[in-house]
Amino acid sequence: MNPHYYGLILAGGRGTRFWPRSRKRSAKQVLNVVGDRSLIQATVDRLAPVIPPERLWILTNEHLRATILRQLPEIPRKQVLAEPEQRNTAPAIGLAAHILHSLDPEAVMGVFPSDHVVSKPSAYRAVIDAALKGAAGRSLMVVGIAPRWPETGYGYIEFPAGTQAGAQTGPVPVERFHEKPKLPVATEYLAAGNFYWNSGMFFWRADVLLENLREHLPKTFAAISALPRFGARDFAAKLKHAFPLCDNISIDYAVLEKASNVSGIPAADFGWNDVGSWNAVYELLPRDESGNVTAPDAVCLEAHNNFVDARGKVVALLGVNDLIVVDTPDALLVAGRDKAQQVGEVLKLLEARNRHDLL
Repeated sequence: MNPHYYGLILAGGRGTRFWPRSRKRSAKQVLNVVGDRSLIQATVDRLAPVIPPERLWILTNEHLRATILRQLPEIPRKQVLAEPEQRNTAPAIGLAAHILHSLDPEAVMGVFPSDHVVSKPSAYRAVIDAALKGAAGRSLMVVGIAPRWPETGYGYIEFPAGTQAGAQTGPVPVERFHEKPKLPVATEYLAAGNFYWNSGMFFWRADVLLENLREHLPKTFAAISALPRFGARDFAAKLKHAFPLCDNISIDYAVLEKASNVSGIPAADFGWNDVGSWNAVYELLPRDESGNVTAPDAVCLEAHNNFVDARGKVVALLGVNDLIVVDTPDALLVAGRDKAQQVGEVLKLLEARNRHDLL
């Protein structure tokens, strides 16, 4: 293990499409929607051979910090930070870079989502290792996932024509980034072969990232760089004042789309899935002969391709197809699988009705 490698796990989101199991205090990243470990626990597990827990930092919110501390006792408590206010990924990553650079001027950091699934951890770690090595050479590094279908819900990374997944031995220059496309454009990207899904994983030296923030996001850089040394008595109070002054912007818009030294790893398949909805969970889990994902004691008659998460309860399905059923003590979701991406709309209606107890 390189002693200058560090990891930042971003864990501040709510995962609204996983309602009713996902709430402010039990968001998607701390749920065990696939397997026995929560998504954030699985993230730490697969990173451990490359970046040990003592060099991992987690940025979350006040609602989730206590749960994350309970789930991840191997992470030092001081390295699980709660954002004073949600300000998107650029300030969050800038804060971590500032802290890490103050602790280790040679720090190379990887930035990882907390709520993705990886089914081929060895292949994943090979990609991470290559990205960290590229970042040590002062490149801003991204990881592209070879698209398996014309997805309209992801941003895309354009590599040079002829780029092949897993064929390169080192970083490949990024031509440009593309926003989430319409279906005809996504179909063209898939056919072209050099457009990759943006995985949301980033790698850079902490000092290089700070230099780019100084150039491209000066207000945020000024707010963060004025903070006292991490661990100082007044650090938390100063952070609470400074963080809301930062720009509310993603690292993609703030830096990556403007910087000149961006390269990437066009990754071979490592079983990546961003688990973006209940339907994605359905696709990941084993199904019975009728295509249903249910508990072993469920009763299914003339029912096909349904997903049921109703713990501690026998569920009977009769003559229904392509449903999502998620049961909790205070709420029940029944939705068509083709509507899984719209579950977050339910929360907007509940919020409008002041049902904050269900958020």
